[in-house]
Amino acid sequence: MIARVRLLFSEAWSSITANVSTTFAAVITVLISMFLLGLLIALGTWLLSYSNHVKKGVLVEVYFSSTATQGQEYEVGQTLRHDTRVKHVVFVSKAQAFKSMEKVYPDLTNGVPSNPLPDAWQVTMKKADDAPTLGREIQHDYNAGSARYAGVNDVRWGGETTKRVLTVAKWVSITFLVAIVLLVIASTLLIANTIRLSIFARRREIEVMKLVGATNWFVRGPFMLEGLLQGLVGAVFAVVLLVLGKSVALPAILPHLHGGSDVHPLPFALNAILLIIGGLLLGAAGSGLTLRRFLRV
Repeated sequence: MIARVRLLFSEAWSSITANVSTTFAAVITVLISMFLLGLLIALGTWLLSYSNHVKKGVLVEVYFSSTATQGQEYEVGQTLRHDTRVKHVVFVSKAQAFKSMEKVYPDLTNGVPSNPLPDAWQVTMKKADDAPTLGREIQHDYNAGSARYAGVNDVRWGGETTKRVLTVAKWVSITFLVAIVLLVIASTLLIANTIRLSIFARRREIEVMKLVGATNWFVRGPFMLEGLLQGLVGAVFAVVLLVLGKSVALPAILPHLHGGSDVHPLPFALNAILLIIGGLLLGAAGSGLTLRRFLRV
């Protein structure tokens, strides 16, 4: 058994060294594919985490006119509390709003003769995706003069912010995904071509092996191993590049990413394992494609 495994690796290594240029091209293409795939996984999961973080901060803010009474404000608050989509509501008086604005924009509030800000209810939704629906309903009702929202002057929600985040995340993912698909196809074809050249170079040897009773899997084994090794080496070098990028580039980028403590990409170790598996699958696909078409044994 040990001798057979040793022979298998020996034959695979002979095929690799006999076609150095095509093997190198296949490994480099796998490396690029797996490196971009690693970036896609990291960036895509970070964007997904960030979009969920943004959604948590989405509020529906219901503003009152200056003529609204306390009774009207109370009734609107009760209506919002009884809505099954609402998690909780907080009343922000005009005085509280002005104090908050003074802390954030002291230059704008300095010397203002009177408080121009309105009273408001801040509504947190159970599901952030329901915020635009509730916002439009409130807007429609107070425009139509509904008694449920008497005294309401305006309503705002964070739907546009969430929409922009999700749109950017979607287009970044699509761009990387298209690049990955093209590179995966190129990697598979290059590995397949390398295996094909190995088969052509050793076709007489294969015929002799079959004549002396070698099984189909014994003949196929070295070529399968060759493809797996090419995929594995390319994936390992891609992980090495990602480790270098993580230690060199990431510290310079992180200060510019304004995310919370709950915003994070997929753990690097899991990402690396996925890349190794992806490289092995690429190698298996490339060698399997060639063995099926060009090695009729």
